[in-house]
Amino acid sequence: MPNSTRVTEFLLTRFSDVWEFRVSHTLLFLLMYLATLIGNLLIVIIITVDQRLHTPMYYFILNLSVLDMCYISVTVPKACVIFLLNNRVISVAGCAAQIFLVVLCAYAELLLLTIMACDRYVAICQPLHYHVIMTPRVCVQMTLASVLSGLVYAGVHTGNTFRLSFCHSNVVHQFFCDIPSLLKLSCSDTFTNEIINFASATIVGGGCFSFITMSYIHIFSTVLKFPTRAERRKAFSTCIPHILIVIVFISSAAVVNLKPTFSSPLIQDMVISVFYSIVPPFLNPIIYSLRNKQIKEALRRVMRTLTFFKTFLLRF
Repeated sequence: MPNSTRVTEFLLTRFSDVWEFRVSHTLLFLLMYLATLIGNLLIVIIITVDQRLHTPMYYFILNLSVLDMCYISVTVPKACVIFLLNNRVISVAGCAAQIFLVVLCAYAELLLLTIMACDRYVAICQPLHYHVIMTPRVCVQMTLASVLSGLVYAGVHTGNTFRLSFCHSNVVHQFFCDIPSLLKLSCSDTFTNEIINFASATIVGGGCFSFITMSYIHIFSTVLKFPTRAERRKAFSTCIPHILIVIVFISSAAVVNLKPTFSSPLIQDMVISVFYSIVPPFLNPIIYSLRNKQIKEALRRVMRTLTFFKTFLLRF
């Protein structure tokens, strides 16, 4: 295009240029990042070590924890660098990689949350057929399907975004590269991209949300028929944490990705993006560990085993 320069790198945006705020934002993100890694890694170790947790429900929680560690690692380390240092630059290839990984992780997380709702539905509404339906092979196949389809989904959206020309500005109004922010910078016609993004997000997000909603309608109608309060409490305790994560994740992602690209205040979008890119991975280990009696008991058994081995080794 005349009178324009093709973009070769992008500049990410900080929440504030005030040094004190930048330090506080860095510390907050870094603490959330470390807590997420430690919490999810602890869940992975506990479920892997404890044979009693080798069930479909905890298999999906384990996969969710692994995915969350990858998901938050895509955005937070780079965000801490741009908050604390003056290095806001990200290459076009780095930006494309970040978009691909964010879309892949978000898509896979949404499908995994949907699969977990299906698992709870079968466990509560069809308990006699649970071990016939949710076999280890089926669980692995569903997990692989969510990841492989996520690779295709992320590849299509990343390629569709970077076929555009970027020649107006290189300032991405976000602390990580995302598709809505890049569409604002393009000097190409983005109407087709916006339609594809809106349609795919509506179909995938709306479809998963509808499936999860219908699953929990059947689950709650079944739980309310349980004869004792203890049984109802146990069933609700396995469902409510999952519902909280789904609501936070889907609602925040929908606000950012489904509205028109031209009508979005900068800080508001950045704050909302935190709720679908950082908060769910941070909350998952807290919710599933603090509200799950079996994981807490497994943690105690692991700690007792470690204490025993430590005492045994000190004697020698």
